[in-house]
Amino acid sequence: MLVDYNSLLLALGVSASCLAVTLVGSWFSRRPDTFLLTCSAGLVPLVGGIFIYGHYVDKPHPIFAILTFVLFFIGFSTIWVAGYQFRTRRLSAWRFLAGCLTGMTASIGPMLAGYDGLAFIGDNLVIGMLLLLTAREYWMSRHEAPTPLYGITALYTLTAISFGLCAAVLIADGKLVLGHAPDNWAEDFSLAVCIAGMTGIGALSLALHQWRQAALHRQEAITDSLTGLLNRRALFDLYGRRTFGPSMAVIVFDIDRFKAINDQHGHAAGDLVLKLFGQELSAGLRPSDTVARLGGEEFALVLDNTLPGRAEQVAERVRDAFAARSIEVDDQAVSCTVSAGVATGTVKGIDFDDVLRAADKALYEAKRNGRNRVEVAAYLHAV
Repeated sequence: MLVDYNSLLLALGVSASCLAVTLVGSWFSRRPDTFLLTCSAGLVPLVGGIFIYGHYVDKPHPIFAILTFVLFFIGFSTIWVAGYQFRTRRLSAWRFLAGCLTGMTASIGPMLAGYDGLAFIGDNLVIGMLLLLTAREYWMSRHEAPTPLYGITALYTLTAISFGLCAAVLIADGKLVLGHAPDNWAEDFSLAVCIAGMTGIGALSLALHQWRQAALHRQEAITDSLTGLLNRRALFDLYGRRTFGPSMAVIVFDIDRFKAINDQHGHAAGDLVLKLFGQELSAGLRPSDTVARLGGEEFALVLDNTLPGRAEQVAERVRDAFAARSIEVDDQAVSCTVSAGVATGTVKGIDFDDVLRAADKALYEAKRNGRNRVEVAAYLHAV
């Protein structure tokens, strides 16, 4: 026994409702992913529009069609905004308004004028356009999670094409006045695509959510939470197995008398000093250079493919800039200094661990020699 059109509409409405609830549940597990909440908010008017359209199929009164158009364009415009929010993490009111106003103008006006066929052509064309714009948002974000985003883009595009086919068939028939809901093979195909697409987009959206969570956990594992720099573990993951030649260098920095800052001004002031030094250390570096917080008040800077003498110049620049910086703590200006130790690789090559240890020894030599200075582990050049 074949399933009738209204039963398929009911299945689509129930599927959309379940997806909306699932997306809200996923959002509760990771609040920063607000695009899930926006997408679920867009599904709510779509569900309402689907059920009202079912009434229109049985009793083709214009008010049912107009309500359907209004709810559909609110829903599809919100879903477009959710795609934009996924890509940029920002809402876009003008996208929502543009989608709603364009769709309602293209459909409600003709419906009120008695041209229901023209109204459904406008409805299908604008919905197809909104779905293509949504697909574009996810396509532009594909670098973040290629597998699920390629799938989401494809499904939104396929659904958009199905609505375009509905409009094309109505245009080919040339009937501007129908007196009933459109009834042709394109409508049946579009409904089937919507049901399948809804399921697929829902599954891929959840996969995308999990992908983001996993990426967040990976990022947290390698990032210092206070300064936002890489941590010691990440630094060793990057360089622990590399051999350092003469064009590579390590600079180890240590903030002078940091314990006194904490004792005199409190740990909040100490945290501020660490953050500001992290910013100073990151300023003006090349993409090939790497900054990390080793722990406490100790930081490391790895210079890759650098000229002889540049490491010392960089260390001196950072030392001078930080010493000249005035830090406001409890309405008081606090000045801090930093000491640094520099070590470079050798012609024969040397392990990262050894270079870091040499830079650390040079750092403590700078501390012993009065602080606020840079020392170089010159003996490595002879190795």
